[in-house]
Amino acid sequence: MNHAQLTALGRALRVLGEHGDALSSDTQDAKLHEVKADLKRALDLLEETVTTAAPTTRCAEHPTGPVDQDAPDLCLLCETRRRLARRSKVNDSFPQGRPTAPDEIGERTKSRYGVRGDRPQPQQRWLPELWTGQTWQLCGTPRRDKQEAELYLAAQRRGPRPSMAYRLVHEFTDYEVLRIWGTPVKIDIEPMGNI
Repeated sequence: MNHAQLTALGRALRVLGEHGDALSSDTQDAKLHEVKADLKRALDLLEETVTTAAPTTRCAEHPTGPVDQDAPDLCLLCETRRRLARRSKVNDSFPQGRPTAPDEIGERTKSRYGVRGDRPQPQQRWLPELWTGQTWQLCGTPRRDKQEAELYLAAQRRGPRPSMAYRLVHEFTDYEVLRIWGTPVKIDIEPMGNI
């Protein structure tokens, strides 16, 4: 409904309200015909503004969904969900959470981040890094094979524009520097030594 339709419909309904206040037992037929014309105009405006189908259920989530006459809100979809929940509570046919192993004891506390057994095992990787003059920076794709990462760094050192230093970092739940090629020297980015 746009603003113009809303304004016109509100005006037509206010006119009808004024007619309702003015009605009495001695109202003339001409006045009743005027009320009839205003009522028809309001119904026509309402017909223009309503674009969707009338709701078939009293459900806010599925207003035009399938109807179940036995449901309190007439919504078949919500009633099916409620029936399934009641049935699983009675039959215990749909247990909540991950099934417990035979050696596990009792119900585990549900965690937002999962339990250690649910998380994948950490994977080890070798990270090739170069010294930029200020900090160590990743210079290639992390490798799963240490020898492949060392060969990559050897090729970088032989390249046309080698860095002053390279290092290989082992990543496995923590970081460990395995080997450093060259000497990393801190370079001041100001040309005159920050004078």
